[in-house]
Amino acid sequence: MQFDSLTFLVFFATVLVGTNVLRAWDARKNFLLAASYAFYMGWNPPFVLLLIASTTFDWWIARRIAATPAGGTRKAWIAATLVANLLVLGYFKYSDFILANLAALLGKVGVAYRPPELGIVLPIGISFYTFHSLSYCLDVYRGRFAPTTNWRDYALYVAFFPQLVAGPIVRWTQMREQIETPRGTTAAGLGLGLTLLTLGLFEKTVLADGVFAPVADAAFDHAGEVGVVTAWSGTVAFTGQIFCDFAGYSTCALGTAVAFGFVLPVNFRNPYAALGFSDFWRRWHVSLSSWLRDYLYVALGGNRGGAWRTYRNLMLTMLIGGLWHGAAWTFVAWGGLHGLYLAGERFIRERFWREREADATLRALYGLVTLLAVMFAWIWFRARSFADGAAIARALVPHGSSVTTMPDFAQGLALACFTALVLTHALGRDLEPKAWFARLPAPLLGLLLAAMLVLIALSPGDTHAFIYFQF
Repeated sequence: MQFDSLTFLVFFATVLVGTNVLRAWDARKNFLLAASYAFYMGWNPPFVLLLIASTTFDWWIARRIAATPAGGTRKAWIAATLVANLLVLGYFKYSDFILANLAALLGKVGVAYRPPELGIVLPIGISFYTFHSLSYCLDVYRGRFAPTTNWRDYALYVAFFPQLVAGPIVRWTQMREQIETPRGTTAAGLGLGLTLLTLGLFEKTVLADGVFAPVADAAFDHAGEVGVVTAWSGTVAFTGQIFCDFAGYSTCALGTAVAFGFVLPVNFRNPYAALGFSDFWRRWHVSLSSWLRDYLYVALGGNRGGAWRTYRNLMLTMLIGGLWHGAAWTFVAWGGLHGLYLAGERFIRERFWREREADATLRALYGLVTLLAVMFAWIWFRARSFADGAAIARALVPHGSSVTTMPDFAQGLALACFTALVLTHALGRDLEPKAWFARLPAPLLGLLLAAMLVLIALSPGDTHAFIYFQF
């Protein structure tokens, strides 16, 4: 059940009416939890049992952690939830990857091994709800809050349907008060929610699927045959597609949640206007980057222990972040590139940049370099293999008659839309969508939303599943 489907709109309207018909807050929460499980069952019903089991286990473990004095037993409880969650995630997401690499490694030493066909189906959203649960248990272990004794409230925190399958990755501290305090639909909340939902659907169906995806697919599905124009337009198009697809989902999630009276954290803050790579990761997939910082980078030692340990920790964090996205070495390469970017930036900023930071020309150049480097890294995120990624990267360099080749209409449209996207990020660098809407006169906002709805309705219908559903 995707946000850009008629089924979801019927589901959304039904749940909205249902929650507001019920008067008691406990009854509303029960209804929301049941609706969230029904939403999840729309993909593969049996996996809701895994979600419930994972939720119950971590809720119980957190209570055991809180009830146990500091010491070995307390560490054993947190180790139990870490091992259990990572084993489940590893089995479903990485079994085939591990076996394929084991077979390749054994082949290098002359041992023929053919891994079995496991036929494992990846439960949708497992990476996201696993990180929800892990953050909760780790925060209880660190003494940041006492665990809730109410299973239903914790289950609703994990399974709340707007953010269940692709985030944002919400912390218990961001949701506890909202779950425990009665709330409901207001006229202002419903208006903002529908506005955000319209914007998110426009980003997904019109821009990501209609404008960018065909151009990106044409390049990356025939990577060995592309010329410079196709390589550049495909890279630019995927850079636009991945943002509009994922930010579109997150915007729909925020809009859906606020219609019920809940506020989810903003997951994107105009990332293509970033000045540097640390700034990019403060703006891109904010809930994941902050999770990796707080629970992985800091646990590894952070920036304590000298420069080289800091560089090591940055690289390890980004390599693991890359692997979190998918069981393929191309994702590890994408994470590794960002690890190199962050380490190199830290080295340069500490030695050469501080006294030049106010120079407007250098800042603009820095932003352009950041964007180009991010685009280059996206090649490996999208490529099906290293060979495909290398072919696209080589084709970016002009040669011979390819310099005079002109983009076709679809490529030109993608380039124009991407330019407009980057300008929008630059102009609203420190603004969130809600602030954008607040600045627009009501007639202009109405006209803009009407245009989006028309374009959504006229979109060809060749939709793709949200990219981050596979993670």
